[in-house]
Amino acid sequence: MSDQKVFYFIVLISILMAILFGLIAVTTNPIIISLAVALIVGVILLTKVDWIVWSILSLGLLVAGLLPLFFDYFTSKAAWGVSLLGSVLMLIALIKIVITPDARRNTPAFVWIALAFVAYALINSLVQWHSFWEVVSGFKRYFQAWGLLFVLCWMTFNKQQIHNWKIFFLFVALLQLPFAIYERIVYVPIREGIKHLYPGMVPIDVVGGTFGASITGGGASAEMVAFLIVMLAFLVARRKEKLLSNNKFFLLALIILTPLSLSEVKAIIVMLPLIFLTIYRGEMLVQFHYKLIGFAAITAFIVVASYAYLFALSQNQSNEISMDKYIEDTLAYNIYNKGHASNVLNRRAVLSFWVEKQGLHDPISFVFGNGLGSSHFTGGHVFMRYPGYGIGLTGASTLLWETGLLGFCMFIAILVSAWVSAEQLRRQTTIPEIRADVLAIQAALAIFAFCLFYRVGILEIIGFQILFATLLGYLGWIHCHYVRIEHK
Repeated sequence: MSDQKVFYFIVLISILMAILFGLIAVTTNPIIISLAVALIVGVILLTKVDWIVWSILSLGLLVAGLLPLFFDYFTSKAAWGVSLLGSVLMLIALIKIVITPDARRNTPAFVWIALAFVAYALINSLVQWHSFWEVVSGFKRYFQAWGLLFVLCWMTFNKQQIHNWKIFFLFVALLQLPFAIYERIVYVPIREGIKHLYPGMVPIDVVGGTFGASITGGGASAEMVAFLIVMLAFLVARRKEKLLSNNKFFLLALIILTPLSLSEVKAIIVMLPLIFLTIYRGEMLVQFHYKLIGFAAITAFIVVASYAYLFALSQNQSNEISMDKYIEDTLAYNIYNKGHASNVLNRRAVLSFWVEKQGLHDPISFVFGNGLGSSHFTGGHVFMRYPGYGIGLTGASTLLWETGLLGFCMFIAILVSAWVSAEQLRRQTTIPEIRADVLAIQAALAIFAFCLFYRVGILEIIGFQILFATLLGYLGWIHCHYVRIEHK
């Protein structure tokens, strides 16, 4: 009799699910359909966590960013299915640490801070409830890839699986070149022809590789550049540890660096020196008098190369503008008083504006913010209070408006704690591969910290968030694996 009840229950659930997904299918809404498909796939793959990881990496890095380029309707919707898979992954990781005490025993501090930040952001938004869509969309944007961070740290993956994922990231980096060439040749001229119809549109921004762009909107060119520079950091660190031959290094570096010349991301002149300063900081501090000449030569090269790069950009944008004028304009809409693009505020002013509007006269919002999604340009209630200002221009300003000073400090604490963990591993390990990878992760953390004040992509762009979450998760995996070896 009990078997019959189970049978009838399964039949009933199957019929209800068939009706539900039938209704979903007839809506023809790609968001709802992609969520339903992702839910089905996620349930099927519950016992195949590595398959979910592969799905998120491949769809997030190679598909979600390209869909809006070919189908403009997907501009703000392409990542929803990937986001749901990321939520499934986060749920699996949380269940793992609840039922398996050993999984959380050697967890590094930055992973716990990250988990605390997720809980804080969600609870804070629920307490300051404004609307269902604002909270859900805000949570999705922030944490759509964070499941990778937790699952890589807490689930058991072998070295071969980790190696395969590292090879995949290198493959994605190499793949940016053909896509960047295609976008530069095909889509930049199209956008040049229609830019008068879309005020504020910069045609060259469409060169974003597989990280995202649309014909009529913006693009993730800066996120593509940051991703490639982080991948270059891994190559440089491995070359430093003599794990990579000169021929392979220069060939791979050439392919990875070429897309940087196809875009016009001026932040390259900050990010490239940043990774070299991070990776070779030890050599600069030890026996400094021997390194002074080399350091001066490298500094001179960076200054000359940066000047040449900016000069080339100025010539591309206008043959009449002088180099001095170009640099002056660049500084004006970044750190002086000129608004960035069509916004009233720029990257510096957006922070001082937050202090002015959310200062000590409004201590609750100053400390706790206004909830996830509140400053987003799609209709967050704080954004609507200051339309056209661009209050969510950068990751730092978005965190301050939405999670307050407390949330911003927690996010910074994740980066600082991860750096400390990587430094401990670098000093303790005798394995060249681990030493190279944690050094490269430190360079990546420096890039993430810079990008936090440069762009909002670390909180929104799925491809860049996958890079962020995967590298932190990989650092957690190294930490746990290394500690387990030490304890044996």
